[in-house]
Amino acid sequence: MIPSSLVVSAVFGAATASAEISAAQLDAAASKVETKVINWRRDLHQHPELSNRETRTAKLVADHLKKLGLPVRTGLAHTGVSAVLKGGKPGPVIALRADMDALPVTEQVDVPFKSTVTAEFLGKKVGVMHACGHDSHVANLMGIAEMLVGMKQELPGTVLFIFQPAEEGAPEGEQGGASLMIKEGLFDEVKPEAVFGLHVTSALNTGVVGYRAGPLMAASDAFRIEVQGRQAHGSRPWSGVDPVVAASQIVMGLQTIVSRQIDITELPAVVTIGKFDGGVRHNIIPDKVDMYGTLRTFDNDMRADIMKRIEHTSTTIASSSGASAKVTFSPANNPVVNNNVELTQKVLPSLERVAGKDNVLVMPLITGSEDFAYYADMIPSVFYFVGVTPRGQDANAAPSNHSPLFYIDEPAIALATRSLASMAVDYLQASK
Repeated sequence: MIPSSLVVSAVFGAATASAEISAAQLDAAASKVETKVINWRRDLHQHPELSNRETRTAKLVADHLKKLGLPVRTGLAHTGVSAVLKGGKPGPVIALRADMDALPVTEQVDVPFKSTVTAEFLGKKVGVMHACGHDSHVANLMGIAEMLVGMKQELPGTVLFIFQPAEEGAPEGEQGGASLMIKEGLFDEVKPEAVFGLHVTSALNTGVVGYRAGPLMAASDAFRIEVQGRQAHGSRPWSGVDPVVAASQIVMGLQTIVSRQIDITELPAVVTIGKFDGGVRHNIIPDKVDMYGTLRTFDNDMRADIMKRIEHTSTTIASSSGASAKVTFSPANNPVVNNNVELTQKVLPSLERVAGKDNVLVMPLITGSEDFAYYADMIPSVFYFVGVTPRGQDANAAPSNHSPLFYIDEPAIALATRSLASMAVDYLQASK
């Protein structure tokens, strides 16, 4: 419980007026919606939907926002929802974002609201699970919308609520996510001067918050390498050109880019081949091998340099054995999640007050990616993490996000709600 003696304005300076929304008011409002948030989260968890298919989720969100009296836009980036709350006092415009999609993962956690949903993914029937916690993100933001509407007259400025589909990536052949919401006019009516978002993580315990100023999460680039050889009988490899051997050498060659060619003393990089596809029979050397990989970087110049090296390494190794290689980078990628340094320092006291200073930690660089990066690429933003592994358990050993055993300790959800709501109100009251 936040001490009632604290007021929100004290985060950024001296208290100015009793008319400001106090920390005690925020805490009371969060407590009032806490049960609703938990129930929404359980409902969403039991009814997960894959990227660009979040129709039930979107309706639940839109119906709630309309009930609150907010003007609502639907259908952005297929299933996205947004709403605008104009406070009773003048002030800046900010945005709060939650992602809505689930993953093609079969749940193995034994909870009463366990997902038994199945769907088609890449032509296969798969289980569907909120294995990354987006169900809690949606429930949090629904609760925060209700909190802020309840204190509308005292609220300075405007809040844009963003409920975004397809953070995990649009299905093959489709567009989606943050970039498509922006492209389709998310910020046409109101453009925020700051965007805030959070993500739950099993890497931290309940009660702990993680942040980092500057680069936080890596840019991600998917790529495909097509290695073309010449088919031959497996017993006569000299009569053809073996793309399997050439592709294998390329895999090994790519490992030297980060380990031997790039200065990673300041920022890391990762090159991984995750799929190797070639051949149909044990005694036939195929014509072609396809490889699929991912590149993770934290710097645009390093990213461009490694891309060139991937292409050069692949084509020259293939050529040395008489094969050829073509490298294609997917146009669908995530930039670096880059937290604005000044804005991060400005809102840090909000996190420290709500969680306790000792429970707010600086996160290491994370090689995972997040399409929140598209907002941060165009508008000063802060993205942070809230721990969901129960206290007393080793968070380092907990099943990670995207695991079929991913588990959210529900008491952690209250901190997510309080922290994001406090960050928003503190910023608005300090900037009016």
